[in-house]
Amino acid sequence: MRTSFVFSEVVTGLRRNVTMTIAMILTTAISLGLLGGGLLVVRMVDKMQANYQGKLEVAVLLTNDVSANDQDCSSQPCSGLRTSLQTTSGVETVVFENREKGFERFKRIFEAQPELVKLARPEAIPATFRVKLEDPERADVIVREFSGKAGVKSVDDQGKFLDRLFNVLNGVRDGALFLALLQALAALLLISNTIQVSAYTRRTEVGIMRLVGATRWYTQLPFLIEAVVAGIIGAVVSVVGLILFKAFILDRVLGDLFSSGILPTLGQLDVLIIAPILFGVSVLISALTGYVTLRLYVRL
Repeated sequence: MRTSFVFSEVVTGLRRNVTMTIAMILTTAISLGLLGGGLLVVRMVDKMQANYQGKLEVAVLLTNDVSANDQDCSSQPCSGLRTSLQTTSGVETVVFENREKGFERFKRIFEAQPELVKLARPEAIPATFRVKLEDPERADVIVREFSGKAGVKSVDDQGKFLDRLFNVLNGVRDGALFLALLQALAALLLISNTIQVSAYTRRTEVGIMRLVGATRWYTQLPFLIEAVVAGIIGAVVSVVGLILFKAFILDRVLGDLFSSGILPTLGQLDVLIIAPILFGVSVLISALTGYVTLRLYVRL
């Protein structure tokens, strides 16, 4: 098989149906971009779970009178609450954080938002017991036992907040993957149509090749390579698009959340890690679609 002939046929096919080729590349790029966005969300969720798994706490917030009058938790009911927490089964550590320390924590968390820090006052921050459990899944025990006790304003389970956040992120991921699936279907149809149109426009040349003894595989290979080349170009466009999206949009919109540590930072390395997956999916889909189309709909 002459490689130069196959290459020339591929170039000719791509140029002859340039509008459909561009449409196929763009559709493939959008589909892979959405798939890449979903994979980035998956990486973010995995990083968050790894970061927070061993840091989850139950926060027992104290009432305003306790917060204002008992700075070292030496009087009732604060001291009694601390003793009860320390002796509760499954509790690993109990740390008392008075109003001033709580305000310092608040400023560290929101240091990227100085306007918010300026508006806050120490009097708005309640004294808090930060309870770390041996098993974070048993946080509901602390919530049930200490909610409504004297001196307790409320009991917050950080795990539930993270669960809500993970649900939102997983919803974004599922939405991106669903849109990627729809775009992939459109890409499949475009690839199939492009191959059929390309084969039809070159039916005379292909017929002559078959008459002089060319095998069916030899005449079909250029069309198959066209689909794969278009898919690879689409994958390149999608990876470049993800890099630009991360640098100029994602980092600006979520920059404060990244810098404060609320969300784990996604670097360009994360995009490069998922790039081989996008290339592999693109080549696989293009090759399979091209092969099935040639076998079922095109008689060469």
